[in-house]
Order: sequence, then structure tokens, then C-alpha cells
Amino acid sequence: MTLIFQDEFQRTLPKLIAQAALDNCSTVEAWTFDDQASRRAAEARLAEIGIKARFRSAYKPLLHFFLEDVDISTLNAITVVYPRHPDCSENRFLCETYPLAALVGETTLAFEAGECGEFTYRAILTDKNGISSIHSVLAPNRVHLDACGATRVSPTGWIRIGNKTDERLKTDYETVYEATLQAITSFDWGQTEPYFDELNLLISLPSRDCRLPIGEEVISLGEGMVEDLYFSLLEYFQVKSGRVAGDFTARPGQIVPEIRFAEQDAPLALRVEVRSLANGESNGQSQDLDWAERPISPDQIRAELASIAGEAFEAHSRSGRTINARYHKGEDRSVFISAGQHPNETTGIVGALRAARQLSARQTAHFVIAPLENPDGYELHARLRAVNPHYHHHAARYTAFGDELANRVTDPLFEKQIRKEAERRSGACLHLNLHGYSSHEWTRPLSGYLPRGFEKWAAPKGFFLIMVHHADWTVCAEQLIGMVTARLGRLPPLIEFNRVQISLFEKHFGETGFQMINGIPCLVQTDDKRSVPLTLISEYPDQTIYGGAFRAGHDVQTEFVLSAYEAYQQLAATP
Repeated sequence: MTLIFQDEFQRTLPKLIAQAALDNCSTVEAWTFDDQASRRAAEARLAEIGIKARFRSAYKPLLHFFLEDVDISTLNAITVVYPRHPDCSENRFLCETYPLAALVGETTLAFEAGECGEFTYRAILTDKNGISSIHSVLAPNRVHLDACGATRVSPTGWIRIGNKTDERLKTDYETVYEATLQAITSFDWGQTEPYFDELNLLISLPSRDCRLPIGEEVISLGEGMVEDLYFSLLEYFQVKSGRVAGDFTARPGQIVPEIRFAEQDAPLALRVEVRSLANGESNGQSQDLDWAERPISPDQIRAELASIAGEAFEAHSRSGRTINARYHKGEDRSVFISAGQHPNETTGIVGALRAARQLSARQTAHFVIAPLENPDGYELHARLRAVNPHYHHHAARYTAFGDELANRVTDPLFEKQIRKEAERRSGACLHLNLHGYSSHEWTRPLSGYLPRGFEKWAAPKGFFLIMVHHADWTVCAEQLIGMVTARLGRLPPLIEFNRVQISLFEKHFGETGFQMINGIPCLVQTDDKRSVPLTLISEYPDQTIYGGAFRAGHDVQTEFVLSAYEAYQQLAATP
């Protein structure tokens, strides 16, 4: 273990309280990265000494305005005029209002683009008596360069004291983020990848999460911090290695940001260290696979896989964990089924195993299944979920090398070897690749707000399919996706689930870009570089869901595999 950096940081709110008392000012207004309880407590402490204070949220300020200052039930109509800025996307500040459209109920809501200029929303509220009022809602932002030198427009703190002060306030939240980046980017990592085994960032924050009454939505400063640090550092090491930011072939090592919650008045704390790779295995009680309400344990994955007749084969991960697969020979056209490429996408593993179990009972079934392609990421996900079960945990998305296993082309292939062997043994021309994505909004609060390169993945938009095919397999691809969507389109709960999520997404983020086929959203792409001619990818919003929502997710994933397998057998001909 090597300690890189350790420090504590004074809280912004106590500092503001002390400064206001010292200056004996009459009014204070500030925007900070704190939960509502902390901000209200700070206001009360100043009220005790005769100072009128209002502490607002610097994170998603328009949404907090409606949550904290407006009784929506008294309104008949709302118009929000959102700001724009030339250094960020046209609808960036519209995106930040998410998921307001789901909170207003029957109240009419309209969004309008404002002029480029000040970082201020205008909210025009019309009550049920027809009386209108106009409110200016400051959205403090700063224009800056990120760790890779790209221009970003990011939320920041702000302070107003009477008529004397109206300026940016660098908050504790921003200070911890910048200190972490500074400590890591100034360290001598050498020139050889991977630069470390595990780079661990342990951060103590006092802000509690706020669940919203909309699906899996949550306001979480803790999750925002770990997501922003993870991708900011991944981008930094991508550039350091000579690649461009967003090139996920880089192998820096495993980056692990972890959040712990501190008491309200405790300082923010940061510890950055390099650790050895963990190689243990999480335990968990076995579940009835058809009714599983949470991710199943690695031991159960192995047991379920072993119950499927066929040839066993394996590969190994960077940490030495085993990737297990099984080849079930038969007379049908062969299909390759995989899941767990991104182990924070939790429903595909269960769905793949459920479907394979059913297929294996058929006399002519012919398939190969690799239900957990990234066991290192799966173990990290279990470790992180134990503390923060509802975070996206994208730190577990990639391998212990920090790369995207599907993009790996140089030896040693490690996890990627399971795919090559599955394709070699089976000769499959159809790969069913089960995935998931964000079950609630995904943000990067301090480096541009929207996740760079994943802007269209920033909020859930229902279950959808991605068909990637070779050019000479176009007819087969069209026939296959037509038959699969026809079957899935007969699931009323899924259609309604999609309708609700897509409607909310489009109100805040714009068009999804989907092609609707038999009522199922689809993306169809041609790529002759794929190793198999047909790849059909499922995407269910499952980071991270439990209980009935988890069961519903793997029900859909199971049905996807079965419908695709059967449709593939029915194709008239293949090239």
C-alpha cells in the first residue's frame, strides 16, 4: 500500500456561519453543495444571532427551487426559461432540470430556451386563480479547463452578502475534487501501463442522498462526486498514455472512488492510496433464479452454469479470477449468449442464465453461454454496493486494467479470450450480448454536468435493442429484429414502462434517436469489423435496482434471449 495524499478540508457552511457572525452582516445568501438538512440547520444557527440567511443548492438549483420553495399543487401552469452558453451544449441547462416534468403532476409545464448570457433560469408560475409571478433562479457556473485541457461549464458555489458581495464561492465539495485531481495528476506514475493495481480514493462527505418519488431517481452529491472523479481520472490516464480522452483501450489499472458519510459538522476528508488488487470473493445467500431480487453471488452463477449440460471452458482475469463458460451442442443454428461485460449492469446475468436453463431442456438447442465476462468488475461492484447500494458504480464497469474488454486487441487478452473461444467452439453467427445502463440520472457535477461521451445515456429511456450487423447480413438483421420486437411488443408492462421513461427523457434531453419497431425502441448499425455477423444487444435501465424492479428487469432479459434464439432459427436463410 502506498499513500499518495491525505488531508481534511474545512466545511463551507460552518465557515460561512463564522464569517457572517464576525462581519455582523444582516443578510447572507449562498449556493453550496450540501443537502437540504445541512443548509436549513446553518440558516437556523445564523437566525439565532439575528442574521437572515438563505443557503441554496449549487447542484440542480432549478429543481431544488421547485422542491424547496414552491408548492406545485397550487399551480395551474409553469414556464421555465433556461439559460444557454456557447461553451456547452444547447440544452445543457434544460437537462439539469430533470426530472421536473415528472414532479409537476397535472400542472402544465413548458420549457423555453433563453438568450445566451447570465446563468439564470426564469420560472413563470401561474396559480389556479390565474395570478402569475416571475422568479429568477441563479444557476452559478464557471467556465474552466478540465484535467485534459478541455473547456467545461460546471456548477459552482456562489455568495451574496447584502449589496457588497456577489461572487463565486469555491466550496468544500469543489476543493476536495480539485485536490484529488491535483494529487493524482502530479504524481509520477512512470510510463508503463498499468500504472497501478488499485488506485483507491476514500472521501468522507456529510451530504445525505434524497430519493425522489419517481422511479429510481435520487439527488446524490456523493454519487456525483465518485462518478466525476472516476471518469475525470480515466480520461486523464487515457491522455497520459498517448490516447485521446474516451479511448477505453487504455489500461491504467483499477480506479476505485469510495464515499463514506460523515456527521453534519465533520470536515470533509480525503485519502488517496495505491493498493494491491483484491482477489477475494463476495458471499451471498442463493436465490430462486426466476424470482431473484438482487444480483446473485459468483458461487450461484457457477452452480447455475454447471447445471447446464455441455462442455465447460474458461479464461482468467487480471486478478486471476476465472471466467466460466459452457458450450451446449445441438442441431439448431448456434447462438452465443453473454452477460456481465459491464458488471454494474445487473439484470443480464440472471436473464442469460434463466434463458440458457430453458434452452438446455430442448432436444436440438445449440448455444454457448458466458454469463459473467468480467468477474473483477463484479467483485468490485459487490464491494461498492455494500456501502452505497443505489449508486451506478461505473468504477465497476470496466476491467481491473481499467479498459473495455470488448475493445481489447493486444495480448494478454485475459477476459476477452472467453469470447474468442466461444466463437471458435460454436461457430455462432449470432451473439446475444445482454447489457444495462443507468436506472436514474447520471451526472458529472464538476466537469460539465453531462457525462462526456455518454450524454444520451445520462437518464433512463426504457428497454431498447441495438442491432449491429455485417453489411451482407442486412436482410437477416432486419428480419431478426422484426421478429424479436414483435414478440417483445406483446408485453404490455414493458410497453408502458418504455412509454413513461421515454416521455420523461424527451422532455429534458430531446429525441432519443430510436427507430421504433413493433413498439420497441431500436438502434440498427452496420459494422463489418465485428467478429460475428449479427450482434443483438439488450439495454435495460438496471443500475442499480432491487426487488420487484430487478425481477421485472431479468424477466425482460430472459424473454429477449428466448425470442431472439427462436427467431434466429426461423430465418429463411443466412448468407
